[in-house]
Amino acid sequence: MAGVYEKSVTDFRRKWDKDEYEKIAKEKLEAEQMALLEKELKEPPVKRELLQPREYKVDLDSKLGKSQVITKTTPASQQGGYYCNVCDCVVKDSINFLDHINGKKHQRNLGMSMKIERSSLDQVKKRFEMNVKKQEEKKKEYDFEERMKELKEEEEKQKAYRKEKRKERKRKADDSTGLNINVDPDMAAVMGFSGFGTTKPPT
Repeated sequence: MAGVYEKSVTDFRRKWDKDEYEKIAKEKLEAEQMALLEKELKEPPVKRELLQPREYKVDLDSKLGKSQVITKTTPASQQGGYYCNVCDCVVKDSINFLDHINGKKHQRNLGMSMKIERSSLDQVKKRFEMNVKKQEEKKKEYDFEERMKELKEEEEKQKAYRKEKRKERKRKADDSTGLNINVDPDMAAVMGFSGFGTTKPPT
């Protein structure tokens, strides 16, 4: 009697047929896969453009150091952070914003895939030629600037040399007339004494 009672006590749980449920799960999975295949066959794949270089400068500095009042009714485009009008979302900092605009979701919304056009040999050669020309132009500009700088320095040296020569001549003239007054020539010129000590006759 005790054995029968124990059996009835432990037998109240519901038994699950694992094989049956596994079979149902497989059938469901196969049905889903078939539905996906049929959908792919019916709809032609979306042809996206190849990835293109950005033709505009990303504005990251215009809002730096500016305060802005944000309320519940403020539209997303005027809220704090960086607003993406393509994806209609706000990104809080510049690094994440750059990651977003370079990411797959943003590029897909622009109608581009993440594939890049394969360059031909001629295109690579042209790019090399263009880079060489740019380097030469930079070198020319640099040479021109350097030359202008050297000319300015040379001119300043010439001015200083002429000034020194004038002072030397003036000193010699003062020594020859016997007027050995220690006066700064610039100060004397300002005060109107520049005519003293010369051997020129008055006109």
